[in-house]
Amino acid sequence: MASELTAHELIAKHRPTLDQALEAIRTRAYWSPHPEHPKAYGEHGSLDAEAGKAAFEALLGNRLDLTDQPGIDDWVGGEVSPYGIELGVTYPRADLDTLLPAMKAGQRAWRDAGAEVRAVVCLEILKRISDRTHQFAHAVMHTSGQAFMMAFQAGGPHAQDRGLEAVAYAYVEQVRTPDTAEWTKPQGKRDPLALTKQFTPVPRGTALVIGCNTFPTWNGYPGLFASLATGNAVLVKPHPRAVLPLALTVRIARDVLAEAGFDPNLVALTAERPGEGIAKALAVRPEIRIIDYTGSTAFGDWLEASARQAQVYTEKAGVNTVIVESAGNYKGMLSNLAFSLSLYSGQMCTTPQNLLIPRDGIRTDEGPKTFDEVVADLARAVDGLLGDDARANALLGAIVNPDVKARLEAAAGLGEVALASREIANPEFPGAVVRTPVIVKLDGAKPDDEAAYMSECFGPVSFAVAVDSAADAVELLRRTVREKGAMTVGAYTTDEDVERAIEEVCLEEAAQLSLNLTGGVYVNQTAAFSDFHGSGGNPAANAALCDGAFVANRFRVVEVRRES
Repeated sequence: MASELTAHELIAKHRPTLDQALEAIRTRAYWSPHPEHPKAYGEHGSLDAEAGKAAFEALLGNRLDLTDQPGIDDWVGGEVSPYGIELGVTYPRADLDTLLPAMKAGQRAWRDAGAEVRAVVCLEILKRISDRTHQFAHAVMHTSGQAFMMAFQAGGPHAQDRGLEAVAYAYVEQVRTPDTAEWTKPQGKRDPLALTKQFTPVPRGTALVIGCNTFPTWNGYPGLFASLATGNAVLVKPHPRAVLPLALTVRIARDVLAEAGFDPNLVALTAERPGEGIAKALAVRPEIRIIDYTGSTAFGDWLEASARQAQVYTEKAGVNTVIVESAGNYKGMLSNLAFSLSLYSGQMCTTPQNLLIPRDGIRTDEGPKTFDEVVADLARAVDGLLGDDARANALLGAIVNPDVKARLEAAAGLGEVALASREIANPEFPGAVVRTPVIVKLDGAKPDDEAAYMSECFGPVSFAVAVDSAADAVELLRRTVREKGAMTVGAYTTDEDVERAIEEVCLEEAAQLSLNLTGGVYVNQTAAFSDFHGSGGNPAANAALCDGAFVANRFRVVEVRRES
């Protein structure tokens, strides 16, 4: 295929952005090339709100055309929006014996293109995705159940940031070793030994991205772009309830690769028939050399144990904990926690679940507060935040699947309910299942209660756990992170000794910690280029988004030596 995008053009267009990304991951300062505000789109080829919504609606009830992809043996679908809309989009299901060899065919040219060219091709893919952010926002909203603004930001610019971050880390690791070196070893009176050495980053092979339901782009893009930027072909297997955002991504990637003169089959999609569950068979195929997965602990553990031929990166479940020992800004603490518990109905891997509070109460800037007062005040803060139904719908989104709803309803029977969940109607989408969070009181000293708070309860469920002291809270935090894992830890304290003890536990158990958040930054949010999402050091995840370890083992450096 004739090249429509030359390497020179792509480097000239995207090298400045790559350089800015490299500087951002070095300094950890705030930076993003992707606007967060919907009104920023509509010029320079990007879709505005109206055009983006129309582009999304044009997909409904139709086949998402990837007819140039080899090995298509069926067209499958069945997505139903958590807002009650049947999407009716169908996608290619692949004959893997045909598709996987075809994906490998273009890998040599992609490898030989070099790290810089691969990086700028990836940036062109991300630019075209960014131009269609409004379309992606509706696709993410109607597959994940996120409210529109969250789907726009988390599914759009924040996901694109994470993809670009992965490209930047991939580039750094690949250019750490020079392309060539002249090696000379003195031999005294004899002629020196002289070699010319050539070093080439070579890909592991075909990578598999197993998509998740709740954050298909945010969780999918790091692995996809890390593997592609390091020279690997990438097969995307979306979650069957959230195919559309990743299918759109694959279509754009294939277009860019073809225009840049590369084999479009370096990125491909396979969807599955309802109930087929192809991920298990796909994950152990010998052609699959890298796997990125976000989802349940059970399947993540199985992948780590069973896909022995592949380098496996997993983000699984954890029990996120907040210690409330004392508060220098009590109202700010309550407001911050209320938002953290409510955002996207708690359907985030970073949402706090356990709130550890001394049973004798806490010190605050408003005077002493008993355990019961703290929990009651937090319940009122959540009620106040979600008291207006329009605002509640904008924060909560919709319950993503029946399992979350079942866990929410069962939680009320686990202890004393401090805040009951209520149903909220969504006038725009009457079929949406919208529920406010539940807060349940438990006793950290009771074995029966421990079974509840030491298990992940994914969704809008939080446990206010009474503990004997700050020291007991710290030790329970340690045990929770060590045994169950945690994507996030939060703490509120005005005591320097308590703060140091909590920090030491998080350092020893490798858990990301947020201290005394009372403003517009929340424990369940992370910023690309600056914050690490997960650590890879506790059972919640074996990798961090994004660090050098996330990309470096997706390729190996092969050396060729010649006598000079």
